[in-house]
Amino acid sequence: MDFTFNDEQQQFADALRRYLDKNYGFEARQAIVRSESGVSDTHWAAFTELGLTALPVPETQGGFNGGPIDMLVVMQELGRALVVEPYWATAVGIEALRLAGTGEGEDASLLERAAKGELKLAVAFHEPHARYDLFELKTTASGQGEQHTLTGTKSVVLHGAGADAWIVPARLNGEIALFVVARDAAGVALTDYRTIDGQRAATLEFNATPARRLAGKHAGAAALEHIADYGTLLLCAEAIGALDALNLATVDYTKTRQQFGQPIARFQALQHRMVDMLIHAEQARSITYLAAMRYSSEDVDERRRAISAAKVRVGQAARFVGQQAVQLHGGMGVTNEVAAAHLFKRLAIIETTLGDVDHHLARFAALPGFITAEA
Repeated sequence: MDFTFNDEQQQFADALRRYLDKNYGFEARQAIVRSESGVSDTHWAAFTELGLTALPVPETQGGFNGGPIDMLVVMQELGRALVVEPYWATAVGIEALRLAGTGEGEDASLLERAAKGELKLAVAFHEPHARYDLFELKTTASGQGEQHTLTGTKSVVLHGAGADAWIVPARLNGEIALFVVARDAAGVALTDYRTIDGQRAATLEFNATPARRLAGKHAGAAALEHIADYGTLLLCAEAIGALDALNLATVDYTKTRQQFGQPIARFQALQHRMVDMLIHAEQARSITYLAAMRYSSEDVDERRRAISAAKVRVGQAARFVGQQAVQLHGGMGVTNEVAAAHLFKRLAIIETTLGDVDHHLARFAALPGFITAEA
């Protein structure tokens, strides 16, 4: 299978990398993290100008109709630069509207505004008691037609405080449905906080909060799982970029750190360790590319299998490469002064977002054909 990016994808990646190399260096990134909002309106406007916000939006709503491979290209570059802007959250929200919405009326308007960079979105996947179970929902909805009210709590909503609208799964008459809640809706209590990797997250408490139900043909439990798989794929792609950056930072550091009168990069034992780090990253890259190819498969189990396999391998690589990088950096590897520590933190959070290694191993093993193949 050929995983080579086409000319347009490669040019897009090159343009984004040039912008990030010039304007989103480590010190600039740290300044954004320390700011009150934790994000930069200037960089968001630049992302809009580059076409990032329009990329995942369908052409009928003013976007470029970018597919999983196009998004993989973008997320790798964002991961490499440790970008903290709410692009992942908005892209997943766009996919939620695309999958569960009608593509008309208010749904179309939201997509058009997202394409123009005027609207930021967030999907409230998690609840405090549920761990990684998407379907363990205590948030409830009541009402008829499109207009409902929501009551319940959502936790660790990534970039929830900065979103203009939230996509919220809830129970309606016992079934899972998806709802859009406006940022300024009544009955919302919001707690914003910074996560250990420099991103932002929020806890949302709904108390008879007005919400609009997404009324597309596929707007239930299957859509929620599909949206989560999309978010997982993008996280895996981001992790590939972070792994590349961490490997490069480690090699560069070992070329400058002296021991016994020579750079430690000359020690064969450490060279072998860095080769192992590279192999982990390359294996994670290959299976993530495969997952991107399989994401749009009509065979739902094929999609699930590929996404979970990628999340498992990426999680394993994140832990191995991160731990080795810290060891090779010595004490510097856990300080806030070097990018390696922040890359490791981001990889650790990616590994635990939307299901950790154990969760996705169990999901993979539960899919049809696993026991037969094992036998």
